[in-house]
Amino acid sequence: MENNDTTIALIGGGPAALFAFKHILLQNIKPETIYIFEKNERLGAGMPYSRHGADHEHVANVSANELPELYEDFVHYIKKHYPADFPEFVENGTVNEYEVIPRLLLGNYLEEQFKNYIQLARKEGINVHIHTGTSVKDIVKKENEDHFTIVTEDQWYTVSVTIICTGHFWPLTYEQKQPGWYDSPYPPSKFSYPTDYPVAVRGTSLTAIDAVKTLARRNGKFVHAGKELKYYLNDGSKDFSISLFSLRGFLPALRFHTEEDAYSEDWIMSIEDIYEYKKSHGGFVDLDYVYDLHFMQPLKRKNPDFYEKIKDLSMEEFVEKMLTMRDELDSFELFKAEYAEAEKSIRRHESIAWKEALSAFSYAVNYPAKHFSAEDMLRLRKTLLPLISVIIASLPQSSYREVIALYNAGLIRLVSVGEDSHIEPHHDQGAVYHYTDSNGQQTSEHYQLYIDAIGQQPIQFNDVPFEGLKQNGLISSGYLKFKSPENAKAAYQKDHKNIIETDADQYYLKVKGLNINDHFQALDYYGKRIPDLFIMAVPYIAGLNPDYSGLDFCDTAAKRIADTILDINKIRDAG
Repeated sequence: MENNDTTIALIGGGPAALFAFKHILLQNIKPETIYIFEKNERLGAGMPYSRHGADHEHVANVSANELPELYEDFVHYIKKHYPADFPEFVENGTVNEYEVIPRLLLGNYLEEQFKNYIQLARKEGINVHIHTGTSVKDIVKKENEDHFTIVTEDQWYTVSVTIICTGHFWPLTYEQKQPGWYDSPYPPSKFSYPTDYPVAVRGTSLTAIDAVKTLARRNGKFVHAGKELKYYLNDGSKDFSISLFSLRGFLPALRFHTEEDAYSEDWIMSIEDIYEYKKSHGGFVDLDYVYDLHFMQPLKRKNPDFYEKIKDLSMEEFVEKMLTMRDELDSFELFKAEYAEAEKSIRRHESIAWKEALSAFSYAVNYPAKHFSAEDMLRLRKTLLPLISVIIASLPQSSYREVIALYNAGLIRLVSVGEDSHIEPHHDQGAVYHYTDSNGQQTSEHYQLYIDAIGQQPIQFNDVPFEGLKQNGLISSGYLKFKSPENAKAAYQKDHKNIIETDADQYYLKVKGLNINDHFQALDYYGKRIPDLFIMAVPYIAGLNPDYSGLDFCDTAAKRIADTILDINKIRDAG
């Protein structure tokens, strides 16, 4: 659109906002004004790629060749901006584009790209107003109004389109109230002291590895001894150790060579395909169909031999087969074996086909997931997501070497716990971890330092901070309808909290996060779309988007949002 009076507000200025800004320009939408509200001082870096979520030792699980396209590519950026804080990343004046990127360095790159796009927008006549160090307190749109009011601490702004891209968020439970209790490992600067005692970390995801890397450096140092990395405790941390607590006790899988291009909207199930399928399948997209389309069929092409071994297994049987194999091995010995497998894959430039196919499925399932029946969403959560969460972690090899150095030093262990495990604050400091041990004995262990590191979780409707959106009915919790009344009634008897019965004797599964449509538009209580309100904030959309993180997802979501804004503007102009 060459001329319209649209004003767009980006609530949040991290990576999601960067990609939203990029696609607004690429689609030539040409709003009159774009407002950017960012609570911190930088644009582009967000939490993960700034000091709020990383220190020098933290690395991303992506390399330069895997980054979505931006104003300038990463290698070109490094040639112009020598990374003085990371001299080891540049070897003989060149960058290995297959090497994972330090997170702070990636944040610098993303910040620079945001600046480039802002400069481009201003050249095209768009007014860009940047409000860093500014928290948005509320977003209001009253009935019959055609605009939103963005409320900050000391001012308000009127806009016609709002895109919520506020990024990661960890609600506080006991942190700041209970000494030694932390609801996340971020920012790492809050662990500024040695911990001369055992530490409990809940989780084994990349978030947990972040905590491990931070704590290890507060209490000792890693030293290269030939090809081996060794860890030595500081004199004041002789009693330091880490216990990782995890359901089923799996460590994250490692990065390996992948053959696919960066994920894009070109090869996921299109909106047209989704609705065409629903017409002849009772109004739902079936999980088994998506599983076959985006996992089994690609696997058949990539590795026919492996496909033949599992082609007759149901989704549940396949997952149980893979998880049972992991259960039968010691977690750290399996960790070592997978490292050798990943190194071989990278050295030979050969993919591990089933892992690559499963990662691709995880990305692709986001788009039809909101069209699943409640039964299929429950199946996905219970069955496939536990395996996916392990495989798609793509732990960098450098992080593996540090974990193994701690293991070889006898300073890290992995404790497998069940669903009945729970944690409570200790009366003095830290937490008490209650769980059933491998011998079936009820165990309670006190830790002076406890860190919840299970990663970003979806937040509930009531935890959304924008009261104006809630009170005026512009957002709602996510729900999925049951396909079978019998299944629904049985589920309702077991779970009155998450299964909702309506007046029409219909049953719905309440999913965490907010309700959105295929275009990331907010849906109100009645399922009606709010045309000019878009939501791509990770904690808000996770319920209906099982694999919702990563720069690729930001890029794809942002493109859909920009496409929709363009279509809305065309309709308005035509009217």
